[in-house]
Amino acid sequence: MCVSPRLVGRIVGEATPTEFLFVSSKNDHPPRYEYVMVYSDELIDGQVKRVEVLAQVTHIVSRSSAYSENVDFTTLERIYSAGIDDVNVICVARTLGFLYRSGGSSEIRMPRRAIYPGNEVYLASDELVQEFFSYPEEEGIHIGYLLSRPHIPVYVSLNGFRRHVAILAQTGAGKSYTVGVLVEEILRKGGTVIIVDPHADYVFLGRLKDGTPHPLKERIFVFRNPNSTGRYSEDSLDNVKPYTVSFSDLSSDEIADILEIPERWTNIRDVISKVVSELRKKSSDYSVEDFIGKVEEMARGSSSDAQHAKRALKYVYKLRKIRVFGDVTTSIEDMLQPMQVSVLDLSGLNDASMDYIVYRVLSEVYLKVSTGEYRYPVFVVIEEAHKFVPPKSERRTRSRSIINTIAAEGRKFGIFLIVVSQRPSKIDQDTLSQCNSQIILRVTNPVDQRAILNSSERISESLLSDLPGLNVGEAVIVGQLTKVPVLVKIRERKTMEGGADIDVVGALKRAREELEETWRIMELRASSRIEDSMISEV
Repeated sequence: MCVSPRLVGRIVGEATPTEFLFVSSKNDHPPRYEYVMVYSDELIDGQVKRVEVLAQVTHIVSRSSAYSENVDFTTLERIYSAGIDDVNVICVARTLGFLYRSGGSSEIRMPRRAIYPGNEVYLASDELVQEFFSYPEEEGIHIGYLLSRPHIPVYVSLNGFRRHVAILAQTGAGKSYTVGVLVEEILRKGGTVIIVDPHADYVFLGRLKDGTPHPLKERIFVFRNPNSTGRYSEDSLDNVKPYTVSFSDLSSDEIADILEIPERWTNIRDVISKVVSELRKKSSDYSVEDFIGKVEEMARGSSSDAQHAKRALKYVYKLRKIRVFGDVTTSIEDMLQPMQVSVLDLSGLNDASMDYIVYRVLSEVYLKVSTGEYRYPVFVVIEEAHKFVPPKSERRTRSRSIINTIAAEGRKFGIFLIVVSQRPSKIDQDTLSQCNSQIILRVTNPVDQRAILNSSERISESLLSDLPGLNVGEAVIVGQLTKVPVLVKIRERKTMEGGADIDVVGALKRAREELEETWRIMELRASSRIEDSMISEV
């Protein structure tokens, strides 16, 4: 049975194909963010056809001539007592478009003809709204539910990840939670995921929320450098593997690049090359300290290289800050496996060590995928992206160049970035602007809001104004992930969080209880000593 749409208002004032106003009932007007529908006669394939145009309520204003700010309080009381009620509710709606269906598929088009004052405004049907905001399950991933209609699921496009994605939000708004949802879905679809994790936010992906093993637990690994102090002990984690780099595996050029020695400084690079050559003549296995000692020895000598070696030392000593070197080099093939999540746990490492690991891992991923050695799509999640790709004017990082290379060229080969940060203004704009889709949760900082606006042509001022009003776990999604901008409530995660905030009240309570227990034991011991003393005196 066909159900007639519910009338909620009529268009008033000036209406354009992109926005219109309508008057609605005081007691039954659609709330902000709700979806409404108007009819329009559009020229389609050479014929004028009546189409359903979807729009979203963006603002609501109520007005009254009787209850005016120019009327004193006594008069207002008389008006109220007389039962006068001339409140007028005016809603502002932004046009989202209409569905053009052809050959079993559909696309969204914007209306080009006038929408007339006096025309009816209806509440949009669930069927129309769902077709607008969801992709079929086989080609989409379930990210959440419509904010205005929580019973309608939203599936974003897997193909939308081809143009990279940015997840942006202030601290505590739910960005890491959102990443967890995406990773769950991508893994279920068979994806290869590598997560750069500076704070161990994702080390429990192998467990469900109740602590039981994830059905795909054996496809989820945590890679950790032995020098990391770690946020969690290895005993509390599952499937932990070491990530190390054997220093003796590095070429002289790689060492010079790590130390950021310019190519034009050939004399210093020659020193490094000679030292590496001498060390390899004696052994195929040598350490950072062996290398530094050999450069120091050369600097103390009388050869023509001594002065160059002295200059090289100020760079060479930087190697001690990069505490990632071990006996063997972890193969990138351990991370690049179909239907596998590899969490690169960097917690407890200094910035230089984190930067080097990200630089090395992503460089190896790019090489394997771009040369066709690895044939499947790879999704690279970079949490705390502002640490690795800050603006060029602020500071240099080794990982910046490879991240920007992946942002610019990775999609051609099948490497897709998911850039995550609470400070979009602190991310290099070359990287952020390459993310054609954005999932934006609550952002109140004006500088960060402006950075978001500047990075994407798909963000409008009106959408930007919505960001401070979002609650935790609510997001605006724009770009190729979705057909039109959409407001969603992120679905509940199935896996355990590693990055949730601590319970301060509970932690302080435990501290008090432990201290009180300590005091109680001390009092018992003191009392016991007094009793023993009294007995001995007797």
